[in-house]
Amino acid sequence: MRDLVYTGFMSLDGVVDSPGGGPGEEHRSGGWVFKDLEFVPEAWSLKGEELADTTALMFGRRSYEAFAPIWPGSEDHAGYKELPKYVVSSTLPDDALVDGWGPTTILRSTEDVAALKEGEGGAIFIHGSAELARRLSDAGLIDQYNLLVFPVLLGAGKSLFGRADRDKQMLTLRESESYPNGILKLVYDLKR
Repeated sequence: MRDLVYTGFMSLDGVVDSPGGGPGEEHRSGGWVFKDLEFVPEAWSLKGEELADTTALMFGRRSYEAFAPIWPGSEDHAGYKELPKYVVSSTLPDDALVDGWGPTTILRSTEDVAALKEGEGGAIFIHGSAELARRLSDAGLIDQYNLLVFPVLLGAGKSLFGRADRDKQMLTLRESESYPNGILKLVYDLKR
């Protein structure tokens, strides 16, 4: 069985919208992970650690469309270039996939994601993709959350977690660290 890991940047009030402020990131405070915050290199070490554990990437349609034109040529994301990618979308046409960015498969449903998890292989990391993460969390398919929580309150925007009435889910803290600029690294496993 494969683990499904959500990795992302989150404001203290739970917003994951437009952290980098690039194309397609329309939040009024887009780029909030870089603006008005002292750069502390060790606060970003989680991203390097994740690369060693990542055997595949997963995106929702919108995140794929935002990352696919940029990440294949990005030095910061070179380690991901040849990894298998999965895009979860019922609307993305097959001919919309980007060439030269490793093998990419479109999954059409949450059930397809569940079937992928049942197969052989290592951890699949979800980047961005807040709506997809909410759906997969609600379906009980996410196994781990790797979060960098930033000392900012955004007040509005996409949230990682839905507000649907559902049973309580407990998490186990695997790792945590705080940095002098106020960023917190929180790594949680879902208790099963």
